[in-house]
Amino acid sequence: MNNDRIQQLMEFVEEEPGNPFNVYALAMEYVNRQPEQARMYFDQLLNGHPDYLPTYYHAAALYAELDERDKAAALYDKGIALAKMQNNLKTLQELQRAQQAFEEEDDEW
Repeated sequence: MNNDRIQQLMEFVEEEPGNPFNVYALAMEYVNRQPEQARMYFDQLLNGHPDYLPTYYHAAALYAELDERDKAAALYDKGIALAKMQNNLKTLQELQRAQQAFEEEDDEW
């Protein structure tokens, strides 16, 4: 986690509050070391920018890590539907593979 980068990203968010990438970048800075902080930014994206497709893969993975399996499953479903709607085949395939791995984990329990 790079504190200078985080500070810069926070400034970008203030300067461009309508740009979802800056919030996404903040979430990604926090995802490994402060997952609750990352969750806050992912939730901000999901609520404020529900059409921002990159959010779904990482948010679903984070919720799975936090053992919030129902939320993770719903995010995979929403992300897949959005990728289809946006005709984004690469992201669609990534989300489908991640969802399959997630569901296989469930089957092992």
